[in-house]
Amino acid sequence: MDTRRLILVLIFTFSSFMLWENWQKYNQPKPAEAVAANAAAGAAPTPSAALHAGSVPGAPVVAPAATVATAETFTITTDLVKATISSVGGDLVELELLKYKAHEDKEKTFQLFEATHQYAAQSGLTDGLPSHRSIFKRVAGPSSLAEGSDELKVRLEAATTDGIKVAKILTFKRASYSIDVAWEITNGSDKAFAPHAYFQLQRDNVSPAGETKMVSTFTGPAVYTEADKYQKISFDDIADNKAKFNKTADNGWLAMVQHYFVAALVPKDKTPHEFYMRKMDGSNVFQAGVIVPVAEIAPGAKGETSVTLYAGPQEQSALKQVAAGLDLVVDYGWLTMVAAPIFWALQAIHSLVGNWGWAIVVLTIIIKAIFFPLSAASYKSMAKMKVLTPRLMQLKERFADDKQRLNQEMMKMYQTEKVNPLGGCLPILVQIPVFISLYWVLLGAVEMRDAPWILWIKDLASADPYFILPVIMMASMFLQTKLNPTPPDPIQAKVMMAMPLIFGVMFFWFPAGLVLYWVVNNVLSIAQQWHITRAIDAGGKAANDPKA
Repeated sequence: MDTRRLILVLIFTFSSFMLWENWQKYNQPKPAEAVAANAAAGAAPTPSAALHAGSVPGAPVVAPAATVATAETFTITTDLVKATISSVGGDLVELELLKYKAHEDKEKTFQLFEATHQYAAQSGLTDGLPSHRSIFKRVAGPSSLAEGSDELKVRLEAATTDGIKVAKILTFKRASYSIDVAWEITNGSDKAFAPHAYFQLQRDNVSPAGETKMVSTFTGPAVYTEADKYQKISFDDIADNKAKFNKTADNGWLAMVQHYFVAALVPKDKTPHEFYMRKMDGSNVFQAGVIVPVAEIAPGAKGETSVTLYAGPQEQSALKQVAAGLDLVVDYGWLTMVAAPIFWALQAIHSLVGNWGWAIVVLTIIIKAIFFPLSAASYKSMAKMKVLTPRLMQLKERFADDKQRLNQEMMKMYQTEKVNPLGGCLPILVQIPVFISLYWVLLGAVEMRDAPWILWIKDLASADPYFILPVIMMASMFLQTKLNPTPPDPIQAKVMMAMPLIFGVMFFWFPAGLVLYWVVNNVLSIAQQWHITRAIDAGGKAANDPKA
């Protein structure tokens, strides 16, 4: 297999992968209408026997579950988020990230929790205490984070019987996407009891807006524990009761992951807890959560428990501070060991140049410089093959009816001219993991979202609105094809000439940052290949010059 065939195989493989991803996305369920009843449906989860020790049968019973018609909402605003809280369960039913714009309408802010995907953060208590279906009343307090204040507490209380008092406290923090969700239980009865608190994320199984037609990323629940590390769970496996993940631990976290953003529930470390996931009946809505035991509460005593809810962008530096392993939601797959240092380098360059587009350009140049010797070997092999192409064509005509003799004569020519037809393969294969890693870094980095470059490129994470970069990329690929040796096979030659068009059209829907990388890489490759080809051509002419 010579270099051009290797390139053809790579292009075909990459194209097939992208078409498969697009087909998967095309066949995903369409968003269901946001039926309000679904938001309130779903009973409180039942902890397993491992966590249920100490609970007392016949625990106090709350008022009947709330109906959606009785729900009221209020908003809380900090420097980073605007949260809408419902009186039903004290759920976070909307969450606007004020520093990020919506994908389609840049005049609006991005909503992580919202009704379209029935996406909300819920919590409640088991054993007959208030759940996410119970009515809560807000205790009077400020609705905006005050100037000079580092946090804002929101207290909600639910009506109970037998002297039990239950309060839910949400603590919002300045310059943070983390929200502390706490339960406070005062036992005014004459019996001790040990309830459980649950915290869950509810969402449908439809990918978020903003993914390109040719690029699909993971959307769904994920679990992390020290024992089993990072585990992504598909909605289909949950629906079919085939989901496999570590269900009990005293560490780790549970999250709902989507492109660029994540909501994660992080229990306190060394606290036994249980993870669960389930599909709600009659809908495409799923719930994933964690159950945490509350220590036994004696009569007249008070019990408390809490988790941290992180709901925001997948900024790796911030995620690392929230919980160990949370930065793994920025998933580079099996190439993480290569992709992680590439992203670190990209961040370092950005800190110097101050623009993510120029950071991509500089990083591409650096990577190209590192692989310059390998690329040179590949291009030298192709240049030598190009010089031999006319002679190979003559051999093909002479031995058109004798394939065995043709192969023998070709190998003889390669040995005489000291040309290795496979010489360009290894350098390309070595570089493939780096290029794929950079592809996933540029695809997954939320820092690229709404990041401008120059002129018409206002968002490196979205497709070029005027398709200028993809057209430039197609032109550069066509020029590269012309620099390569012409395949002896006419059909193969036509396929190679059509590849820039086929491959380039796919990039019409790719994020501009990815296309920018390919354009810069192609331009540098053309310059290097042209220089090497010119030098070898000049050397060949000098060798054939009788006056030399």
